[in-house]
Amino acid sequence: MSLYRDHGIVLRTYKLGEADRIVVFCTRGHGKVRAVAKGVRKTRSRFGGRLEPTSHVQLQLHRGRSELDIVTQTESVDQFRTVREDLDRLGKAMAMLEAVDQVGVDREPDGALYRMLLGGLRALDAGDSPLVVPAFYLKLLAHDGVGPEVGGCASCGETGDLVFFDYGSGGVLCRSCRRGSPLSPDALDLMRMVLGGSLSVALAEPPSPATGEVEHLATTAMEHHLERRLRASNAYS
Repeated sequence: MSLYRDHGIVLRTYKLGEADRIVVFCTRGHGKVRAVAKGVRKTRSRFGGRLEPTSHVQLQLHRGRSELDIVTQTESVDQFRTVREDLDRLGKAMAMLEAVDQVGVDREPDGALYRMLLGGLRALDAGDSPLVVPAFYLKLLAHDGVGPEVGGCASCGETGDLVFFDYGSGGVLCRSCRRGSPLSPDALDLMRMVLGGSLSVALAEPPSPATGEVEHLATTAMEHHLERRLRASNAYS
């Protein structure tokens, strides 16, 4: 039997047969893993409630012959109770999980993606910042090597008078190259904080027109990259 251990965050689940469930994990050492949790839907399941979306667990799995492994043991690491008990935060958490599910690659290790998602969920559990999800999207785009340009005009390189944003054109644009969505100076400052190493400062910002603007632009950019609508983002926003 080929057993292995890892840490993982549950991205989503769906039913299999009468008592089982397929669980999709973002793991620390094995990338995105799909596994069967046998009997998890039974009242006396040994897994209890540890395999629900947002759950952070230590796992033991048996590598299957197909694309599905088998969960043999779980131990809870983070329960994120504050997130689960607040519908607004839960919606934001689901938005992050959906994005990671879309960009993650099956069985391709990506420790940075795992740490990024874990950090996002812990930040959301600690405080309901309006920029948790949009900042997560921007950082995720940067992680994928397609982060928007925010230092100067993505078209001509001009560093002043940056008043528009168009992800399809590469990021922020000056007045001469304008297209896409209008961009306020405050929103540009927030995006620069997120992508420039001052994430904690950005997350401390209270709700404002600028945070709403960044949320819209980041979601639009993420959906453009994925070439699909994000159901969870549109549900909570």
